[in-house]
Amino acid sequence: MTFGRVNPQFRLEDQGIDGLGNVTYNLIEPALIEIALKNGEGKLGIGGSFLVTTGKFTGRSPKDKHVVKTDSVADTIWWDNNAAMSAKGFDALYDDMLAHMKGRDFHVQDLVGGADPAHSINVRMVTELAWHGLFIRTMLRRPDREDLDDFTADFTVINCPSFQASPKKHDCRSETVIAMNFDRKLILIGGTEYAGENKKSVFTLLNYLLPDKGIMPMHCSANHANGNAVDTAIFFGLSGTGKTTLSADPARTLIGDDEHGWSDRGTFNFEGGCYAKTINLNPEAEPEIYATTTKFGTVIENMVYDEETLELDFEDDSLTANMRCAYPLHYISNASQSAIGGHPKNIIMLTCDAFGVLPPISRLTPAQAMYHFLSGFTSKVAGTERGVTEPEPTFSTCFGAPFMPRRPEVYGNLLREKIAKHGATCWLVNTGWTGGAYGTGSRMPIKATRALLTAALNGSLSKVEFRKDENFGFEVPVDAPGVPTVLLNPRRTWDKTDSYDRQAAKLVQMFADNFEQYLPYIDEDVKAAAIG
Repeated sequence: MTFGRVNPQFRLEDQGIDGLGNVTYNLIEPALIEIALKNGEGKLGIGGSFLVTTGKFTGRSPKDKHVVKTDSVADTIWWDNNAAMSAKGFDALYDDMLAHMKGRDFHVQDLVGGADPAHSINVRMVTELAWHGLFIRTMLRRPDREDLDDFTADFTVINCPSFQASPKKHDCRSETVIAMNFDRKLILIGGTEYAGENKKSVFTLLNYLLPDKGIMPMHCSANHANGNAVDTAIFFGLSGTGKTTLSADPARTLIGDDEHGWSDRGTFNFEGGCYAKTINLNPEAEPEIYATTTKFGTVIENMVYDEETLELDFEDDSLTANMRCAYPLHYISNASQSAIGGHPKNIIMLTCDAFGVLPPISRLTPAQAMYHFLSGFTSKVAGTERGVTEPEPTFSTCFGAPFMPRRPEVYGNLLREKIAKHGATCWLVNTGWTGGAYGTGSRMPIKATRALLTAALNGSLSKVEFRKDENFGFEVPVDAPGVPTVLLNPRRTWDKTDSYDRQAAKLVQMFADNFEQYLPYIDEDVKAAAIG
């Protein structure tokens, strides 16, 4: 039996997926929430939000992500970063998953990845959990009503958390599996309820497909000046660096908070929603994001709440520090309706430096930009993981290594070519520590970061005096409006300058050691940037 507001021309049976229980097609939010409540998948929260926990997995499982090694992709996948699965293993996985699905209810959402119709893909999401359907309906883009009648999927994603893979039989690592088969245009997800796997599987897919079209896929947020899409800025950054927070500027129009493409036409969002971390979310610093947590249909994932009042606890990380909310882009008042911007005028690379070495903002040459893009630096701090007693560097190339199926140089060269063609100015922004490393210094004041970003984006920062950083060779402003001068020179913020010098030398060496892997693949000017 099938249910849905749209009677699709192409049903799951047409794809060889039959014998299921009730199948819904393209249900809207109230209907999905009604089913999820009936099935005990979560709880209705304040304002009609939906409160869920994801059990054992409260984050992605990157080590369980596999790409099927077929002739068509064997020479283009970055196998050092992507675990291979045999075609035989995938076929067995698919057959066993479909057998497991028989008699069970599933929910279909026919959606689009990419706001630019010239470069978008149609994705059919098949989810066992109704709230996963709600999540991905929020996160991807919805076709117009009339387009659903003859919707044809370019790729199909099947997510069945109750299915457990067999490593030996299915050629995978564990009972949890995310398997991508480019030949069969299928992605299979099993053994995890973490909703982020749904959206990141589509992001990974686009990261593979778009470079062949000369399009740069980016793990970044983006905005543009109000009323002026030509003045676009993108914000690269790993988790915890401020990507979502800093791009949500009321003085600018939000294009999106996580995944974008850069084509010959400009910048476009892959998604239709936002997936924000909520730990310590502050209603004063981030009022609009905070407000989404009590709006209808927002998915509240792995947050502790009062069982009686349903009030959320934004500080309790006993379930996970990776607590999140997923909400539609239009819940942000200054969000772009088209989710399309111009060519980036400014490129911001965000890093959380827990070593207290990097300046709050630095201007990069194109070669330095490629160096820092390929490095993808941020840092873990003491106490975040067992055994971490001092800051640990994290280098995630392209600011998103887990989602990069091709070699990093492919993305690095695309970025460099587009910077050269369109003349973007590149900045490295440290949202981490100053006055000492984590445990001694203090977090970079967000007021100062916002002031520096405002000056960078409106062009006034380019007019001040700059000095050359003695450690990394990039340019650092000597003064900036609204920012204490001492803050711009991190060495001066430390009590003991010799301690800063030792810490800086240590960080420079970490960068150099990490970058050795890219030296055979880059040009001489980038190598020069790598050695200062």
